[in-house]
Amino acid sequence: MSVVYAKTEGVTLVGGGHVSADMLNRALNMAPWLVAADGGADKILALGQQPDLAIGDFDSISPETRAILGAARLHQVAAQHNTDFDKALDAIEAPFVLALGFSGGRLDHTLAAMNTLLCNPNRRVIVETGADLCVVLPPELVLTLPPGTRVSLFPMGATRCRSEGLEWPTDALAFSPFGRIGTSNQAVGGQVTLRPETPRMLLLVPPTALDALLKALRDAPLWQDDARAR
Repeated sequence: MSVVYAKTEGVTLVGGGHVSADMLNRALNMAPWLVAADGGADKILALGQQPDLAIGDFDSISPETRAILGAARLHQVAAQHNTDFDKALDAIEAPFVLALGFSGGRLDHTLAAMNTLLCNPNRRVIVETGADLCVVLPPELVLTLPPGTRVSLFPMGATRCRSEGLEWPTDALAFSPFGRIGTSNQAVGGQVTLRPETPRMLLLVPPTALDALLKALRDAPLWQDDARAR
């Protein structure tokens, strides 16, 4: 899909899963442009906002919402081989995307969102679940966190990850979704540096770390296009 929505600031992208008013307001403070992925448009309207654009195959957006948005704000993509999250990311060009409403409820939807992250390691995309911020770790991430901040590392493939500033160092660990994982580590306080070997490591931190994570991602290198999982 070609880009249909290009911005020089961050974009808030909303799906049809759990989204609270606090989550949406927090995201819009950081990423002021608002896009819906299919049924996410109904969520946005229910929270008193209107999206600039809705993108998807439109199998879940309501007729009432379609009428409110009008044809100019509806970008339909009929393909069924990928998710509405994928379709929306393909159509958006922005420095970063804050994605809400892609977790909670059905577990397969949450897993699909993690798949989308892994398939786009060359993008700065943060998924907020309400309890976590989730990103694919770039080749190096340096962020500043208060002592005791939860730092969870979840491998989606065999990989290693060097670290500094964590309570339990990870350099010697061979991570795998079938073996060693890294949930519930924590920052000792100050600078945390993470250097994964591959784009197969998910980082999860609390929503209170959004400012620090965004700053770190803006300064971080990205994986090359050929690192994409598909």
